[in-house]
Amino acid sequence: MEEARWARARLGRGGPALHLLTASFDRHVYAPHTHEEYTIGVTVGGREIIDYRGGRVVSGPGSIVVLAPGETHTGGPAGCAGYAYRALYAPPSLLTDGVLGTVLPDFGCAVLADDPELSRALRLAHTDLTACPDPLETESRLPWLLTALTHRHSTARPQPSRIPGATAVAAAVRDRLADDLLAPPSLADLATDLDMSRYQLLRAFRTAMGLPPYAWLAQYRVGRARVLLESGLRPAEVAGLVGFADQAHLTRWFRRVLGVTPAAYRNSVQDTR
Repeated sequence: MEEARWARARLGRGGPALHLLTASFDRHVYAPHTHEEYTIGVTVGGREIIDYRGGRVVSGPGSIVVLAPGETHTGGPAGCAGYAYRALYAPPSLLTDGVLGTVLPDFGCAVLADDPELSRALRLAHTDLTACPDPLETESRLPWLLTALTHRHSTARPQPSRIPGATAVAAAVRDRLADDLLAPPSLADLATDLDMSRYQLLRAFRTAMGLPPYAWLAQYRVGRARVLLESGLRPAEVAGLVGFADQAHLTRWFRRVLGVTPAAYRNSVQDTR
């Protein structure tokens, strides 16, 4: 099957768009080309041959592929089974946040096959953000994962992991997110206000709160949604009032946090009454 589907996810409210590609090919071979961004891909099926930097590498299921900006490359099937992958196209700034110096990180050869944990996390984030490109979730998950990729597999030197005053930083971010429930500010803007990088903000928040900003806000929204559902409002009404994109977005998080759908929760509370 020959298929390529593109999606866009914004890095925070009003932030730049990041492109996501879901592709599956039986025979397609890319012509030699380049990208202005880093290409970060995860092979999910079959095997792909990639010509890159004068060599040829093969990517199989679970492999992470990293192609640097401006590097000519091609891609095509390594066998009759074809190949499938998920890819995102990240501006260099997303891979330099959280490292020392200004030189672009170099990942050597194109295929990194030895990090199944990061591979799974990248694939899951790609799937979730393609289905529901929430700006805060995109900005919380992808920069964090790309910084992990840079720290683990590139020539760049990581910034110190300890963030002084992490508890105070997390409290300030938490309060801003709660105050702007329907249109939360971008993490980049919050980081600028706090005179720190987005990576430092994410690390401070995770250290103090035990979860990323988007997950904290989603749980806070679920708490607000419970009150409205108990008052008799329908899930479709509640979703927009607490800042979820739609009822499906509300339902996904409501089930994660409480184990039931919003409709089931509303009905059970009303039946109890």
